[in-house]
Amino acid sequence: MTVGSDGFDPRADVTSQPKRPALSWGLMIRKKVKGMAPSLGKFRPLVGQCCHQCTPDSLGRKLLQNVPSLGFQNLLYVTETHTRYRGWLVRRVCCVLFICSRNVDAGPAGDRLLRICDTDRVKRILAPQISVKECVDDTRRILTLIETFQSPTLIRLVSWLLLRFFSLMFCSVQVNLSQMTALHRAKELNIPLMYVYIRQNVVDQALISLTLLCHNLKVPYSVYPAHVHNRWMRVILQQLGIIFLPDHAATVQEAESHSLYSPVMTSLVGELLKTGESLSVGVCEDSACGGQWLARVRQAVAEGLVPDVSVVPVGISYDHPPSCQSTCSQPGVLSVLRFMRSLLSADERGGVRIHFAQAFSLKEMCDSGKCHVDGRRPLQDLLLPAVLHNRKDTIYGQKDVSWILPSTVLPELSHSERQLSIALTLHLMHSVTSSMAVMSSIIVSCLLLHKHRRGVRVSVLCKDLCWLLDEVLFRRCDVGFGGSVLSVVFHALSVLRPHLLMAAAPPSGEPLVTARPDPHSLLALGRHSQLLTHVFLTEAVGACAVSALLCEVAGCGGGEMEFDVALGQEELTEKSLQLTHLLPAGYIPPCQTAYGFAVDAVDSMVSCGLLIMEERDTPVCDFWKRQGVFSWTASDDPEHSSDSEFEDQNNRTYKLSQTSECPELLFFFSRLLSVQLRALCWAIESLDLLSFPLTEAACVTQLHTHLRSKAQLDRVHHESSSIKLVRMALRTLTDFGVLMEDRQSEAVYLEISPPFLQAENKYKLFQFVSQFLYSSARKKRVSTLLQGLV
Repeated sequence: MTVGSDGFDPRADVTSQPKRPALSWGLMIRKKVKGMAPSLGKFRPLVGQCCHQCTPDSLGRKLLQNVPSLGFQNLLYVTETHTRYRGWLVRRVCCVLFICSRNVDAGPAGDRLLRICDTDRVKRILAPQISVKECVDDTRRILTLIETFQSPTLIRLVSWLLLRFFSLMFCSVQVNLSQMTALHRAKELNIPLMYVYIRQNVVDQALISLTLLCHNLKVPYSVYPAHVHNRWMRVILQQLGIIFLPDHAATVQEAESHSLYSPVMTSLVGELLKTGESLSVGVCEDSACGGQWLARVRQAVAEGLVPDVSVVPVGISYDHPPSCQSTCSQPGVLSVLRFMRSLLSADERGGVRIHFAQAFSLKEMCDSGKCHVDGRRPLQDLLLPAVLHNRKDTIYGQKDVSWILPSTVLPELSHSERQLSIALTLHLMHSVTSSMAVMSSIIVSCLLLHKHRRGVRVSVLCKDLCWLLDEVLFRRCDVGFGGSVLSVVFHALSVLRPHLLMAAAPPSGEPLVTARPDPHSLLALGRHSQLLTHVFLTEAVGACAVSALLCEVAGCGGGEMEFDVALGQEELTEKSLQLTHLLPAGYIPPCQTAYGFAVDAVDSMVSCGLLIMEERDTPVCDFWKRQGVFSWTASDDPEHSSDSEFEDQNNRTYKLSQTSECPELLFFFSRLLSVQLRALCWAIESLDLLSFPLTEAACVTQLHTHLRSKAQLDRVHHESSSIKLVRMALRTLTDFGVLMEDRQSEAVYLEISPPFLQAENKYKLFQFVSQFLYSSARKKRVSTLLQGLV
């Protein structure tokens, strides 16, 4: 494919052939945005490099660094140039010829069933039975999962259908050719590849398999924990290498609890890797469902079935917000059809950007000792003293996330192996998110939701997009679009049109854009703009800490503030550390401590110009130390240094910048985490309305109902009532010790712990979380304080 002079394929961007606005304001906006020169097209960061701390040897291979910029390729743009033939007829069947020319290295399962049943772990379960033929129904259904294999003919047929179908669903599916070249280099190492992605909808895996096939890479066996009850559909999908849940299991947890399922799946993974097959595993962001498959791959390496496995994080970004998301437990054929119908019926087709990060050695990551979660403490031990007793001695340490791989899953794993698998899951969740490209609709959604909630002129939106684009690229995150500023904004508005309201603003008639106030639109915009929360996570945490400390200062100061306010390094780090503990799993990599992330959050406030370092040695308003309640001990932190240089750093004080952009920038970063924090606050308020004890599924359902009711009463923040945020809030409350788990034989029941039966303690917890929450009242309070400082 031809590449433009700037290193970009002209067909790589969804705005490469922009639809020019058919309105008179188009020329006027071009004049207003003239002179703005965003970095797009001039600078594209190298994304997807593996961790320099956990896998330095893999990074040293420079699989990505030594590849020249080859531009991007649209998988859906297939012409006769992609075949060996030319002519009128070839142009009409070029898609078929292209797919037929691809290498498909696949074959039947053969005697895989006998080999797996002959392993020690499966023999121990089948020992009481005379033969496989005399197995009970549940056991026979599990053993049929081993019959999954790949048919080359069927793979080619389905791939051709996917090319045709995706051309109706999306305007383009873009891949980075430099990353594909690096992937071919990783294949030459003759080590099995494992692709890891975050599940977003039902076409994620199809996009990955199609991309690999189009570039002559082995199509992986796919783990898809779903129910397909149609017998013929199940047979067809199994011949594509898809591994399902057994028919008798309603959920992943129920399947894993079966005595035979786990040994069979562990042996199946080992057998596939041993024969050189590739694997594709998806992980759910809200529940970390899928981490058990990563543990099985790591177990195969530890047992010596394969010398090593190359892990490839895959980031998939959608230009159009998926309107029908799949769940980790029960997506079926109907949900697939609903999703496809919703995309086909969309008014405007969006694009897709797929990033394949650099492959790294699984053995190296596990043997390096840098990626670990040992010594972690429950969240209630870290934060409960600060919540209930108002103590400022937050304990240094990491939050325990053992729920990612509970003891009921893979019971044969030792404690150290289980902790290592959890660390691997967390690291890959962070790596995949870091590899995802920021689409134009994501930036516009974020601006409309978190910066211009009441509406914005298109010319102002263009300027803010240029500003946010430069900030994204500065943080070494890639974007999935290109073209002129106006065409990019117009394309994003076209894609998001069902969720927006547009009106002509007098006197110029320039369009005014705002988000629709209905729940569906706000949920879609909130879900779509979440990626920027990961990009600006350190700034969001630092801004929330600064805002919380300013409000605390204003509360201690009483009415008017007649003195200059200086914020201490220790106080800011303390607030940032508390908020870091509240973040969901996978937001920060396990190779970085929570304290180190909190320090980076404070430093980010200085880097972006919100805080200015004071030259004075002691803060004027060090109210915590004056009250004698702030007591950190250096012995709590293993990395806490006691030398004078570190003590001088902790004595630093900062003042807020007095620029006119400071308040709005502070509020913008604070809003990024407000969606999750508001959902957590609403969940705390709804605890009294739940009829405990409840199963986890029933608790999620009832809590979701109450959060939607809260959003209806609020009439503004519907984006905080999604089912994904409900699951995250429920997990945080469980880790906090607010809810206790009672594991019984049939299910896991939740009920409120005794300390939080008291209304006073629930109110303290609500106040602790809400101190970081952005609100209009907090904005007014902080703005008043900032005006007195300017």
